[in-house]
Amino acid sequence: MNSTTDAVTYWEGVYAARSAAADPQPNARLTETVTGRPPGDALDLGCGNGGDALWLARQGWHVTAVDISAVAAERLAGLARSGGLGDRVVAVRHDLHDSFPEGEFDLICAHYLHTPFDLDRSTVLHGAAQALRVDGQLLVVDHGSTAPWSWNQDPDAHYPSPAEVAAGIDLDPARWTVERAESPHRTATGPDGQTAEVIDHVLLIRRTA
Repeated sequence: MNSTTDAVTYWEGVYAARSAAADPQPNARLTETVTGRPPGDALDLGCGNGGDALWLARQGWHVTAVDISAVAAERLAGLARSGGLGDRVVAVRHDLHDSFPEGEFDLICAHYLHTPFDLDRSTVLHGAAQALRVDGQLLVVDHGSTAPWSWNQDPDAHYPSPAEVAAGIDLDPARWTVERAESPHRTATGPDGQTAEVIDHVLLIRRTA
């Protein structure tokens, strides 16, 4: 599975089959990172159900949220409008394999940007870092373990460490600084309400020049 057409079809099917959440919740690693920080312009890569984008908008951020699935983007746009956040959330479809949103941002987040299809994540994240304003942050949160509900149940799956991800992005240390590279545990809730302890790989990079 590696074609862009297959990837679009797959993710459209995933979101079309999934019931839309009336009030999707933000990721814990986002809230712990951003709480207390002055709002600005944010970019949410792979917005999914939209919990991160909506939470950021409620904190005063102006958010560009992108997903490969038009269903996901349209649902988020509808939730933003119905919640009175339509002026703070722009939800658009992008296949990051081929295109990237224009603009400069104070925060770019990529939560669990994993896919069974070909995606040069290092190139995408390198490009994202270029779109940061000075003092802006890139937050990358990846799976560090396999949850019972994950689409990837390969027992030999390798989850790159935050240090490996940072090395792959290959940023000039004179212009970007790694502020956090950790693998914390948390209790996660799956799509059907089941819970399990999982590991997150958290990488936070700041643009300094």
